[in-house]
Amino acid sequence: MLRALILGVPSVLVAFGLMQLVPYRISNPPVVQEPNWDSPRTRELAVAACFDCHSNEVEKPWYARVAPISWWLTNHVNDGRDALNFSDWANHHGEAGDLTEAVKNGSMPPSYFTWFGLHPEAKLTRAQRDALAEGLRKTAARSGGTNGATTGG
Repeated sequence: MLRALILGVPSVLVAFGLMQLVPYRISNPPVVQEPNWDSPRTRELAVAACFDCHSNEVEKPWYARVAPISWWLTNHVNDGRDALNFSDWANHHGEAGDLTEAVKNGSMPPSYFTWFGLHPEAKLTRAQRDALAEGLRKTAARSGGTNGATTGG
């Protein structure tokens, strides 16, 4: 048992150290085009609740530099941007109905996003969720129709 511990702990530490060399981290490409927001309040709520996964303006916490957490976060952000990217609205805007429904029913932002006090600004009240959902609906409509395709920025 002691021998396994003596060999195991250094092996785990070496493996953990080697994982840090894999350069798989969140990047923030330039903002291409934001939607034509219906109001500053809608943008403010979206920044608080959505931008850390659905924009090119991700504020990376310290643990985003530690593998393997960084790998999971990078995949999560890439998936989020593929579904909806407020920084590249013309190419990644999602469906307005899906946006508003996900916010209204509380599935976005996901509950784990605010666990342990992480991202407390993203924990929306019912009134804030309703305001964000309605603002996103109006934003999608004024940015080019029900599917959110943009014509302005």
